[in-house]
Amino acid sequence: MALGVPPTAYDRATTIFSPEGDLYQVKYAFEAVRKGWTSLGVRSTRGVVIAAEKRRLTPLLDLDGIEKIYRVDDHIGVAFAGMGSDGRILIDQARLIAIRHRLTYGEPATVDYVAKAIADIKQIYTQHAGVRPFGVSLIFGGVNPDGQPRLIKTDPGGQFFSYYGVVIGMGERYATEILEEYYNPEASLEELIVLALKALFRARKETSEENVEELKKTFYSLVEIGYASVDEKYFKKAERDYIKEIIERNTDKIFQ
Repeated sequence: MALGVPPTAYDRATTIFSPEGDLYQVKYAFEAVRKGWTSLGVRSTRGVVIAAEKRRLTPLLDLDGIEKIYRVDDHIGVAFAGMGSDGRILIDQARLIAIRHRLTYGEPATVDYVAKAIADIKQIYTQHAGVRPFGVSLIFGGVNPDGQPRLIKTDPGGQFFSYYGVVIGMGERYATEILEEYYNPEASLEELIVLALKALFRARKETSEENVEELKKTFYSLVEIGYASVDEKYFKKAERDYIKEIIERNTDKIFQ
């Protein structure tokens, strides 16, 4: 360690780099994301799907009152992993950014524009003393006005990248393995939803101690799905009955 400075000295401010080139507070924010409930996104030439899990932390918790997927604009949705309060604030900002763009330019903002604007806000909070980074990653998905489906992840450091499939949260490793193995760039919207459910189920099975057979029976109520097709260019949240119907039609594919 340079000049005999103790490692804890680099924990004290967001703006101090360690000799290894790390910002420890930013690294800790990434750890907060890794401990969050699993969320993912996947896109094809036909559209984009965002999916997220919900976990019953206590027997009296009302899962219906918890949202993991939000609509940002008519054509854009978002999911998050990490600190829910940070996610809520940034999603509110994303909505303001989208509506201001509509009012200023008379047309909807692209997914890329909104994601970059949120990434810019996150980056600002990595370079000023007296603040901390946002402990949340966001996955933006939707269909741009030109008909192109887009899927973009922003991380706590302020970076943003476009993906065909991406996972955040505690099940990242396991769900990513499923996406990499079964991804099809020409998949239909329902096939994307099936793939998302399959990846979420694998991640849930590997990161919890729940009884697998019992989990299969209630899985439809423990996930949220949002999607947008290139034909409609409109982001919708799937009803619970629709999710249950898809699972019943594709039980072998999702739970194998």
